[in-house]
Amino acid sequence: MGDQVSKLKQLSSSDMEEQRFFPNQKQDYVDQAGSGSGSEGRADEPLDEEGKVSASFQKKVQSKIKDLLQQMEEGLKTADPHDFSTYTGWTGIALLYLQLHRCSQESSHLQRALDYVKRTLRTLNGRKVSFLCGDAGPLAVGAVVHHKLRNTEESRDCLDRLVLLQSSVLSDSDLSDELLYGRAGFLFALLYVNREMGEHTVEESTITQVVSAILDSGKSLSQDQKKTERCPLLYEWHRKQYLGAAHGLTGIFYMLLQPGARVPADVLSEFVRPSIDYVRHKKFRSGNFPSSLSNESDRLVQWCHGSPGVIHTLLMAHQVFQEDKYLKEASDCSEVIWQRGFLRKGYGLCHGTAGNGFVFLSLYRRTKERKHLFRACKFAEWCLDYGTHGCRIPDRPYSLFEGMAGTVYFLSELENPEASCFPAFEL
Repeated sequence: MGDQVSKLKQLSSSDMEEQRFFPNQKQDYVDQAGSGSGSEGRADEPLDEEGKVSASFQKKVQSKIKDLLQQMEEGLKTADPHDFSTYTGWTGIALLYLQLHRCSQESSHLQRALDYVKRTLRTLNGRKVSFLCGDAGPLAVGAVVHHKLRNTEESRDCLDRLVLLQSSVLSDSDLSDELLYGRAGFLFALLYVNREMGEHTVEESTITQVVSAILDSGKSLSQDQKKTERCPLLYEWHRKQYLGAAHGLTGIFYMLLQPGARVPADVLSEFVRPSIDYVRHKKFRSGNFPSSLSNESDRLVQWCHGSPGVIHTLLMAHQVFQEDKYLKEASDCSEVIWQRGFLRKGYGLCHGTAGNGFVFLSLYRRTKERKHLFRACKFAEWCLDYGTHGCRIPDRPYSLFEGMAGTVYFLSELENPEASCFPAFEL
């Protein structure tokens, strides 16, 4: 027994890391431009000769979507009836069916979204305010679903209730600023409604007040920590300064960079840009990022912690500031996802393989480089073998952010990758 314990203690860090992901044995993209005989166009390859997702691969994806949807619906019969959240509950399922309706225009998918929305609106508790984990998610999605069904009165009721949450968002001094539970998560809900229902559905003043609260909070902590020169906007969650998309700086910065947030150009340049650059300089040699400023271990490669979430913010910074360094760094950092992105935690969005696959869709959308679409397809290919790799089974195995619904969402985006969008995050 003692020998076994000592052997376990001697496991190298690389051995421990391999416990988190499966080694990537997929063939990478080879640019055969001009040679006349590339990998594109072969029956067993995901891209056709024009560099688009091939018809044969699309057929496999659509078949798997149908299969997983059947499994998901059966599994949801035993899901927590009181979980209304987007993250693990019924709103996430409604959001998936909204996405499937966007792809197919099938009215049955919109009706399914409505069924789940009705279920969520009966169970709101007012304790949390974000899109992913609070009341803002069900109310925003409810407003959009009813809007698409031309249920004007019901849509307006959801919208009014959503805007009413603003008072607690502004007045609660204990509320965090991050995406999962905090002000940035509420801001996303407002921006999402405007994207889906029209630019001025939520008044600009409502959005501006939330943005101001986020900015003031970041400036205040930066001053307290004496980091105003290096990182003029600083945020923490549970007294820890996280960097990733879910709880950290880059998730907040991503929302502040959104055109719909209407952050003045001088504020973006003076506060947001140097803060993003501060995060950039925390990068490991691998291209990954630490989970927090106090953590120096290169461990997590997933949307919530690590380079996958940071890359989305770098791409947004490139769009806003038009500086090539952000695009180059986003592309460079994606290499660690290609190497370490097939996760043993499962196939979900938050800390799973599908969430990592979205990085390559976002890079493709920004660059139109075939390599990124090819890699996205390879992540999808992995998901086509759902359940066969021996991954950990999540606590909510059919949910949007932990489970099967998120995988279906990712697969559905391959139908039109130029318009792909990470749910509850990208806009």
